[in-house]
Amino acid sequence: MLSDITISRIIEAAMGTTADFAEVFEEEKKASNVGLLNKRTIRAASGIHYGVGIRLMSGTNVVYVYTSDKSEEALIKLAKEAASAIKGGKAADIKQVEALSKSSPSILEIDPLTVSKKDNISFLKEASEYAMSYNELITQVAASYVTSNRVIHVVNSEGINKEESQTRIRLSIETVATKGTEKQTGRVAPGTMRGYEFVNEYPVIEKTRECCDTAIRMVNAGYAPSGKMPVIIGNGFGGVIFHEACGHALESTAVGIKSSCFTDKLGKQIASSIVSARDNARIEGEWGSYMTDDTGRESSDLLLIENGICRNYLVDDLGARRMGCEPTGCGRRQDFTYAPTSRMSNTYIDNGKDDPKDIIADTEYGLYCTKMGGGSVDTATGEFNFAAEEAFMIRNGKIAEPVRGATLIGKGQEILMNIDRVGNDLELAAGMCGSISGGVPVTVGQPTIRVSSILVGGREA
Repeated sequence: MLSDITISRIIEAAMGTTADFAEVFEEEKKASNVGLLNKRTIRAASGIHYGVGIRLMSGTNVVYVYTSDKSEEALIKLAKEAASAIKGGKAADIKQVEALSKSSPSILEIDPLTVSKKDNISFLKEASEYAMSYNELITQVAASYVTSNRVIHVVNSEGINKEESQTRIRLSIETVATKGTEKQTGRVAPGTMRGYEFVNEYPVIEKTRECCDTAIRMVNAGYAPSGKMPVIIGNGFGGVIFHEACGHALESTAVGIKSSCFTDKLGKQIASSIVSARDNARIEGEWGSYMTDDTGRESSDLLLIENGICRNYLVDDLGARRMGCEPTGCGRRQDFTYAPTSRMSNTYIDNGKDDPKDIIADTEYGLYCTKMGGGSVDTATGEFNFAAEEAFMIRNGKIAEPVRGATLIGKGQEILMNIDRVGNDLELAAGMCGSISGGVPVTVGQPTIRVSSILVGGREA
């Protein structure tokens, strides 16, 4: 990593004109991944990714530059070029750099980067062979394993001097069932910041069987009906709707430029009174966690919604300048090639009081989405659509026939207000989130919830 003297010289060069803030972000990432398709190894790779980003701010004007050249001469030259591009007022003083502070949210017994690719391939092959022999309708199985260790070092003109090491593992098993021209999938993709002991303990056969059963069930199912109806959304990855349709609209990336449907909503009701939600980056070992964000700020356990009332936004450094408030430690980026912005971490609707079985029994007719897939959202309007990967009809308070092709359509702010039951079975699930600062690991989650009315797009068989 760069020496203290080199970093100080970079900051001095960057602050030589009109910048009131300068930051040096250094990153080194080691990664390994393997992938199988129908029992055949199609990918086995390792690599090291290194680079330095320099960010300057003057008021709300920002210049960001980066390079993989770690020579002092090249970095100082780059800093001076960035300084010449920044527009603003008077340069600020440079504060004395604090003593280096180190952190890590990972919990490691076995370093996954020390495990051979042969062992990783063997684990995935076990899942692939089981799935391919499970049922004749299973025609394709994709399995992958990715692990990385990312070390970041952030120093800025305000004196921050932080280093964090983040080790992550993610598995993916996806099965495809084919019947005629119809194809349906089943997938699990857990992620963690634990060591390889997570893989050793993972119930791979059980989870592979679940994938196969989902794909087979859906390929044999009829189509979902369309129209407005009560919808129960299962726990875990069901929280992707809150993440996409509501969470992004609470980020200062949108709120700070008044392009969010939740702008100026602090202290106001934005959800049903039975809904509370958090963004907690400080859960040790959780996929989306970090103790220090990518701007050197300490992360937080942030209460976003309390009994329906908006309590906090997710605010990064630039958002804080735009909004006139303090940052909340949520500045994140994919890597050194991106400037940071406000991002979620482990974001979820908190537990309620209802037993999920009672929620189903209390629903005479509706749709039960046990597994959600992908979708899209407009943060300015809150409008979204999300596909259900697995769904069932509910009739007379009981789970009835499986249905495919269901899409949930609506506005995030309306859905939040229409949640009338919240279960007590909170579960978290790993995902990846894309935004203007690239793709970052996030966790979504919720207990089982019921939305009293939502538009379902589908069609009759």
